[in-house]
Amino acid sequence: MIQKEFAIFTPGPVKMSREILDIGAIQTPYFRNQSFSDVLFYCEKQLLNMLNAPKNSRVVFLTASGTAGMESVVMNLLTKKNHAIVINGGGFGQRFVDICESYDIPHQNYKAKKTNLQDIDTRLDGTASDTLIVNAHETSVGHIYDLEAIGKFCQKNSLLNIVDAISAFVTDSVDMQKHHIDCVIVSSQKGLALPPGLTMVAMNPKALNKINKVRSHYFNFENYLKDGTRGQTPYTPCVSIVLQLEHRLRQIAKDGGIETTINKAKQMANYFRKNINHLPLQAYTKFMPNAMTTLTPTDGKSAFDIVCALEQDHKVITCPNGGETKHKVFRVSHMGDTDIAHIDILIDALNKFYEV
Repeated sequence: MIQKEFAIFTPGPVKMSREILDIGAIQTPYFRNQSFSDVLFYCEKQLLNMLNAPKNSRVVFLTASGTAGMESVVMNLLTKKNHAIVINGGGFGQRFVDICESYDIPHQNYKAKKTNLQDIDTRLDGTASDTLIVNAHETSVGHIYDLEAIGKFCQKNSLLNIVDAISAFVTDSVDMQKHHIDCVIVSSQKGLALPPGLTMVAMNPKALNKINKVRSHYFNFENYLKDGTRGQTPYTPCVSIVLQLEHRLRQIAKDGGIETTINKAKQMANYFRKNINHLPLQAYTKFMPNAMTTLTPTDGKSAFDIVCALEQDHKVITCPNGGETKHKVFRVSHMGDTDIAHIDILIDALNKFYEV
């Protein structure tokens, strides 16, 4: 069932603005021309500015999901001669482990439990590796890591720092220079509040120098970087989403820049958390991002049953978990075109569910 009249609070896709939706409704234009090249040039420049990327950094634009971005980075930047530390705090950390295994990349599977890795120096030995891979925000459990501490650890040990910022970009701080990040993966359907289908990989000169010859036609970064010098991609891009991206980046700049957008997400998160304090729900982790809130019922109710009731009885879509946390955890997004009035819809639904 397509939920046309439902209020959405899922961590991707997220609520999109009317302007973004309108751009997606127009005829897709032809793209092998200077007009589209100018759009892509602008998007690359703005993304690098928002990430505070160092000089001579580049962005690869992939018409693909975030997982394709994760896999393509491992494929293009690592070989069997490397050794990676993979921070595994949940489903998406495990996905990086699986990708490394698929490409026979030697790695350490570090299972992070109840830590934001602020004390990473005491937990990990970086001397035997040359790369660290981390999901800035482990979306499966709503847990954010200390990118500054991780970056200092990578700098100290001369590690290539690869960060999946798919559910952290524009809601939480991701700064390539401050956090000593070499490669950042971003997708369209989360903080940027666009449709799914566009993934961007930003790389500084250190990461660009690591690109190797790959046995892939579609995901060969060398081809994307070459065509990117003329504002194009080697294969047909998701043209409409790129146009939506341009509008979104211009809107962020007009509204005061990325810090303003991050502060808005923080305000929305704090408002929601403050106004459900009276309910039998507690935070699943004490290291929550601005992007979302992960909740555990404390009254014995099933988290999955709560998600179903919100959808069936109140037309509110939140995000269930799977596996062993199916009945323990549900997730609420603060990403996208949201405001207090939108959040109040969910708060009211939760109050009605608990008959408060």
